[in-house]
Amino acid sequence: MAKKVLRSDLELNGIAPNLLLKDIEVTAPFLFKGELNLEGKNRAYLAKLAFYKKNLNSLKYINLTEYFYVCMAAHWTTAGTFVPTNVDNQIREGLWKHKEILGHIDRMARITIESWNWDYEQVTNRKAYNPGNGQVMSTHEGTWLSVAIGAYCALVKHKKAELAEEVANVILAEIEKEEKLLIELREKRDHVNFLRSTALMAHNFGDLDRVIDQWEMPEDDPFRKRIYKLGHIPNENYSPILAYAGQVNKRFLSVENHRHMSMRQAKCLRRSYKFLIPVGPFMDTWGETLGASNQLSMAEKGEVVAAFYEGFKRQDQAFGYARAFRGMMSQLPRGIDSLEADLPYDLVAEIKKSRFNQIAELPREEFEADFGKNLEEFVCPITSLKF
Repeated sequence: MAKKVLRSDLELNGIAPNLLLKDIEVTAPFLFKGELNLEGKNRAYLAKLAFYKKNLNSLKYINLTEYFYVCMAAHWTTAGTFVPTNVDNQIREGLWKHKEILGHIDRMARITIESWNWDYEQVTNRKAYNPGNGQVMSTHEGTWLSVAIGAYCALVKHKKAELAEEVANVILAEIEKEEKLLIELREKRDHVNFLRSTALMAHNFGDLDRVIDQWEMPEDDPFRKRIYKLGHIPNENYSPILAYAGQVNKRFLSVENHRHMSMRQAKCLRRSYKFLIPVGPFMDTWGETLGASNQLSMAEKGEVVAAFYEGFKRQDQAFGYARAFRGMMSQLPRGIDSLEADLPYDLVAEIKKSRFNQIAELPREEFEADFGKNLEEFVCPITSLKF
């Protein structure tokens, strides 16, 4: 790959920052159209991107620390969208191995620690909640863990022991936060949020594991032993609920939460942050939002339905798209017949006769109760835990 050199003499192997802003505009245009609240310290990363969008020339003069910040902000803004920006490896490894790293590593590590508290509420719908205390968890915690462990490895490599320990302590705090959330949701018998949380936890610890492998942390490294494969293998430092949650995700939700390639066709869904996809299969409310929205034309709603159905045919053991379809149809005056002018007749006929439609006909309460019953009956093959 040809290197890019900015006016600041910063040499890059990755995407030029002005092109990165264009990628954000394609997948998250709502950031630049005044739809989001950019006020507050923990939303400064959103405001920074909005500033650079209006001042593209300024990007030519940024240094390595600022480029790292822009890449972090870009990924936080788009990780919950249908087409995330492709800077994962830059913020996890590439920029930590840049030839100028020694002049920037301390500030980049501080940005990493600070980003643990960035407010992602408006830029993802892939969330689970603890209604008791308002705690939220999303896949953004996995993005953060993957960057943080890269920072830790780089700091260790460059003998920055104190700062490495500080990063490590925040990594441990994040793991303990997710552990506590799972324990409390199980205690409260909150089946749906527990199930959502298992999918998110599996994603988050999976990201952590991948970057541990990417940096080739030694197998006998004490920190690696403490944080590796937490969603797979019981660890003496934590409750067995982590390994249990990994098995719950594998059994019930892994088939539901993937890259959602079929939904990329419906570009109208990129118009608003309200249209971002949630954790499957619990997508009824999302479908209701789409069906009720006046930001989508009937033709665009037909396009979304076609994407739902195509996605289901690709993965017919997943229920999420059918549930979203049910929610959407509940907001249209004649259900799918309201879209007869916007969908091919044979597609409408096929949908009406399909298993997809049968899944959609099940009332939400009954659908979620079935998942809860199956969760209650599941015995973890690794820990022997039950819900």
